[in-house]
Amino acid sequence: GTVPSAMFRKFSKEEVSGHSRVKSSAARGIRANISDTYPKLEEEGILDVLFPKKEPVVVLKCPGPKQVQVVVIQGEPRFFCCEGDYYPTLRILCQYPHIMPRLRIDRGAIKYVLSGAQIMCPGLNSPAATLHDELEEGEPVAIFAEGKENPLAIGCMLLSTAEIRKTEKGPGVENLHCLNDGLWKTPLIDA
Repeated sequence: GTVPSAMFRKFSKEEVSGHSRVKSSAARGIRANISDTYPKLEEEGILDVLFPKKEPVVVLKCPGPKQVQVVVIQGEPRFFCCEGDYYPTLRILCQYPHIMPRLRIDRGAIKYVLSGAQIMCPGLNSPAATLHDELEEGEPVAIFAEGKENPLAIGCMLLSTAEIRKTEKGPGVENLHCLNDGLWKTPLIDA
């Protein structure tokens, strides 16, 4: 069945299990990881805007079964880390939608994705959906929807796009962060 990945369903300042200002060496490591994962950020000078070298970086630890952290810079949650992989928050992705590879779901899947459900293969294989980019299992991906301009979720590939094309049921992408979840509703955090 589809277990909603309620990773940020209840995210708020009160829910955070710990927060710390990271040392500059650790901040450099986070920045390098993000730069490697999303090369367009570096190439286009966006990383210097989102992750200025001299700005303090606060990392919030989120309770739950997964190792999840939120990276806060200048009071704004800009990236999050799940199991060691970094992703931009949706608010950042809406400002710079071209920095991630994308898949587009059909209109019928929108309400499920916004409730936190996994992105299922049928919703990616329907005639109204588009597999814009070729991706491997484990890669980060932006989820867009038929007829909508802005991304509605950020996920991690559970299957490669090649496998999704051959799969008629079951989840294709893990839904990590979606519109109107707790992280979306926390544009600024006093950390």
